[in-house]
Amino acid sequence: MAIRATIGVVGAGLVGAGWAVVFARAGHTVRIHDESAAVRGGVMALIAGNLRDLASFGLIDETSDAVLARISVMPTLAEAVSGVGYVQESVFETVEVKTKIYAALDQLAPETAPIGSSSSGIPASAFTEGCATRSRMLIAHPVNPPYLVPLVELVPAPWTAPEHVDAVYELMISVGQEPIRIRREVEGFVLNRLQGALLNEAWALFEEGYASAADIDKTVSVGLGLRWSFMGPFETIDLNAPQGVADYAKRLGPLYHGVAASRTAPKPWDAALIGKVEAERRAELSAADLDVRRAWRDRRLMALAAHKKKAAKDLGS
Repeated sequence: MAIRATIGVVGAGLVGAGWAVVFARAGHTVRIHDESAAVRGGVMALIAGNLRDLASFGLIDETSDAVLARISVMPTLAEAVSGVGYVQESVFETVEVKTKIYAALDQLAPETAPIGSSSSGIPASAFTEGCATRSRMLIAHPVNPPYLVPLVELVPAPWTAPEHVDAVYELMISVGQEPIRIRREVEGFVLNRLQGALLNEAWALFEEGYASAADIDKTVSVGLGLRWSFMGPFETIDLNAPQGVADYAKRLGPLYHGVAASRTAPKPWDAALIGKVEAERRAELSAADLDVRRAWRDRRLMALAAHKKKAAKDLGS
């Protein structure tokens, strides 16, 4: 089942705007809607800035204005999804908000159009059960910003039809994303369960006084993260022992089991702990400079994406 050219994007915040770039950059016509007039009013300027940055790094194959011309902001949800081949939903992440928007999409989106949710951890079964066309609804969770970090987690609800998962998988491949299939629902999916394991340990190490927030960050940014930028945990350990993954497990499995067993009663991130990390972070970066640092992050991701694009071309030549 091929997905037609026009894409509806519902929710025009950072994630929704990022999805609009993904689809328009790949040649699709995009209609984007948000129930907030203020968000609708500002989203095209946000997208235009993103596209200019991408063009400066050689990450789009035409002018930024040509890509921008394929994106339109719609005043109503009905106009955004009428006649589209796919809907990418990126509204506020609560069950209540998503249930309401899916009830509307159930009625307004063409019955042949799959609907993917950008939900970071709430499974689709939590907000699509009451929909008459729930068989075409699933999770399509990106990493932010999706036009720079290509992973997309595809997670079906128990009632999602396999052909709709297949169609969204093929769409994501066609627009340059890297979809993965998660076989059944689990809270947090795969990405945030992995990220959560590292975050929970980072908070615990900080709370127990083993290292500063900056040094814990550095452990990832100039340590683990260098390998993780081009290989995952299983390949990493496969290459880190003379005889591969089984050899690594034999050597270091007991160590990791002991570490895991030492965290049998994980604690929530309480207000006092959050306040201490917040204080360290604001000493490093003022709240007023957060947007500047986010822009720096995105430019670093663009440089990395440009490097990978060049490396792929060099390998193919």
